[in-house]
Amino acid sequence: MERRELKKKKRRKRRRWKVLLFVVALIFLIGGVYLYTIYNEVRTTVNQDLHEDVTSIDTDQTKEKVDNKEPLNILLLGVDERENDVGRSDTMIVMTLDPNNDQMQMVSIPRDTYAEIAGDGRMTRINHAYAYGGSDMAVNTVENFLDIELDYYIRVNMEGLSQVVDAVNGITVNNDRAFSSGPFDFKEGEIKLDGREALAFVRMRKNDPNGDLGRNERQRQVIQGIIDKGARLDAVNKVGDVMDVLGDNVSTNMQFADMRRLVTNYSSARKNSTTYQMEGENFRANGMYLIDMPEEEIQKTHDMIVNFGSE
Repeated sequence: MERRELKKKKRRKRRRWKVLLFVVALIFLIGGVYLYTIYNEVRTTVNQDLHEDVTSIDTDQTKEKVDNKEPLNILLLGVDERENDVGRSDTMIVMTLDPNNDQMQMVSIPRDTYAEIAGDGRMTRINHAYAYGGSDMAVNTVENFLDIELDYYIRVNMEGLSQVVDAVNGITVNNDRAFSSGPFDFKEGEIKLDGREALAFVRMRKNDPNGDLGRNERQRQVIQGIIDKGARLDAVNKVGDVMDVLGDNVSTNMQFADMRRLVTNYSSARKNSTTYQMEGENFRANGMYLIDMPEEEIQKTHDMIVNFGSE
């Protein structure tokens, strides 16, 4: 009798273990299918909705640099595209990532900088390059102006910036000057911004004693905030929202495989970031306010970018 009871107990234990293993296997199966769905959603959005090639960037050379973990230069274009308007790149930032020393540098080029538009020949504001020839001409113009090689570009529609910030559940920035913009009041110090607040934060210029220079610094802060928040984002819960927003508002020459390599090899570069704002002399010509950038300033900026990570 005791032996029978013992056998029954053993059979019940085996059944419980089988049920438990089945449940665990089912959880992993469901989780695997869900993660695979997310993976495919991200890959499809990047490769179909976000991807836009530019002829001025040698993608084979870029991939070789990524594989060797060499510093990369990425042009960030913040474009104000409104209805019935091709838009101009009001934000032009060269971001350099150095994975070997865990550092990142962002250099801002003022939109009113007087420069030759590559492939067009006109001397005018550098931000007109995007209006004349899109991302390709903007990339080519910045490369020629600073005598550098760009590896990637990312174009963001500033009208969609608020959606991007909301998609990552808001960002935190350190505001160095209290001011008001539209219906919002921004206190000095560390502040949290939702999408609408972030857009007002970066667009304020007229009440800033530093004008475009101050606005460019706030734009860099918001970009840094998005990068920092995105790196900590719970991808399982938010990836769908983020991908929908990016698909509507972002273009880049990166493929999904490129982004994977960047995440693997370059994510540590954001740990230490520095910023620099190019400065020149203001002047007026043909009814436009322009900035004459001295050759010394252009050379200094070139050296900062080319030599970043080599010291």
